[in-house]
Amino acid sequence: MSGGLWCVLSPVCRRLGLGTQPVLPSSLLTGSTTVKWRKGNAGEGCSLPGSSWGERLADAVTPLWRLPYQEQLQVKYENQRKVLQTLASRLQELGVDVQKPGELCCPLRPVVPSPVINGYRNKSTFSVNRGPDGNPKTVGLYVGTGRARNIVCVRADHVKNIPSNHKHVAQCYEEFIRRSPLDSCILFHEGGHWRELVVRTTSHGHTMAIVTFHPQQLGQEALATQKALLKEFFASGPGAGCALTSLYFQESTMTRCSHEQSPFQLLYGEPHIFEDLLDLKFRISPDAFFQVNTSGAETLYRAVGELSQADGDTVLLDVCCGTGTIGLSLARHVSKVIGIEIVEKAIEDARWNAAFNGISNCEFHSGKAEAVLPQLLSSWEDTQPLVAVVNPSRAGIPELRMRENFSHCSTLPESAEALAVWFTSPAC
Repeated sequence: MSGGLWCVLSPVCRRLGLGTQPVLPSSLLTGSTTVKWRKGNAGEGCSLPGSSWGERLADAVTPLWRLPYQEQLQVKYENQRKVLQTLASRLQELGVDVQKPGELCCPLRPVVPSPVINGYRNKSTFSVNRGPDGNPKTVGLYVGTGRARNIVCVRADHVKNIPSNHKHVAQCYEEFIRRSPLDSCILFHEGGHWRELVVRTTSHGHTMAIVTFHPQQLGQEALATQKALLKEFFASGPGAGCALTSLYFQESTMTRCSHEQSPFQLLYGEPHIFEDLLDLKFRISPDAFFQVNTSGAETLYRAVGELSQADGDTVLLDVCCGTGTIGLSLARHVSKVIGIEIVEKAIEDARWNAAFNGISNCEFHSGKAEAVLPQLLSSWEDTQPLVAVVNPSRAGIPELRMRENFSHCSTLPESAEALAVWFTSPAC
């Protein structure tokens, strides 16, 4: 994972023109091979001459994969140190005291390695597009960019952070759509139906597959036929070897849409998969956020607890909380946890997770953070310490006007209106 913890530096860097993502000036936890990641599929990478398509994809998605892991960590550390040096220089130019000339503006800790280096992802998103041979029904990740009009969809065989069972499901899905008389949907206005595949797995051996389908002008009877064929393929046909726990189908006319916009339809299996994290059990819905490196997340959350210095009087504000993993994992150390999440199904999971694990000092609110936060803080008691955690970091978080919202909380750290802990995943 690229990234780590960053305490309230994002708003400062934005004002100074340094940017906030994807490489953050922080260093708590890093995983396999990613130091730069573009949201969604991979962009152009720097490949060696004569590289295969698989190697070019690995270079684009995980650009440090050719280096030994310890060297990867050092590269990431040096990148973060340079960003902090630049930030310190800019702050000095503005007359802000940053300790001694030439030093960093805040401590930079050594990078904590991931407990698992390869195959750690518990969620992978595969696209459908033209492959190196021109076949429009190729399932994989992108080399190239839409802007440059040079996208090629390449199978993920060489990508080391994707586990083999994810790749197997992707290969089976490719076999299915190549058998289908329906076209793949590359550009919405050009027609076609078969779109991306999401695979989620857990340490329990659970596997969830989510197929996205553009209905175009198909009627309900034709849609039912396609769903039945997909179910048969994975339940008792060539895809049965994937041993799916859950198979979901989503009709979508947009690039991304939530369950509320277009419901996830369970074709067969269980509605949820389950994962263990820090001695707690978590329920995961199709579109709920869950850290993609489970063992890495355990390391991260322990560090969050240490760095936040939260105690029995502290209220933990878990912004964009997903299924509640951070808040619930720290609940026993604080007086109260308040979680906010825009995905309603994730909030349902968070509440279930709290009840199942016997945690009673948590409350979870559904909605946009910028709308819910002011309401919650309007009645805040000035005497109670507050720690805010954001995981992963969002570009819009600085716009929450934390100074205005927390201006009445005199017990917060002097260095910032709230202690915000930032983390960036290798990919969403």
